[in-house]
Amino acid sequence: MAVEVHHPVPITPHPTAAPLVPIQQGPAPAVQSIVLPDGRVVTGYTLTPTSAPAPVDTRPAVSRTAVNIALGGIGFGAVCGGLVLLTSFIAALTAFITQLITLAAVIFGGWIAIQVFGATGHRGGGGTTVNIRKAVIKRSHFHG
Repeated sequence: MAVEVHHPVPITPHPTAAPLVPIQQGPAPAVQSIVLPDGRVVTGYTLTPTSAPAPVDTRPAVSRTAVNIALGGIGFGAVCGGLVLLTSFIAALTAFITQLITLAAVIFGGWIAIQVFGATGHRGGGGTTVNIRKAVIKRSHFHG
């Protein structure tokens, strides 16, 4: 089996160097040739620059202001619902505290009434017992 070896061949400059082709002002030709400094001529098609399309003024279907107003209304509605619940809670808490105070006043007042007007006998210390056996009432005055 024989092995073939290929060596690259250097490119030699073009023997007749043509002068640079002047570019005319105005529309570019369809085919353009450029002479490189080493004398080679490169020919190619010119690319016409494509201009970007003019930006279209795209507007959303709904304006941002309208969206912000709608979102604000939804937020306000949610807050109002919460405020109604908070007010109801405060009213219920106030009624509960009022009932507790009334219950405490009734119990404490009953205890004081029993202490003051209690007819129970001896309590074991320091009390004075007065027995009224005969009383005479004359002309709206009490004489004992």
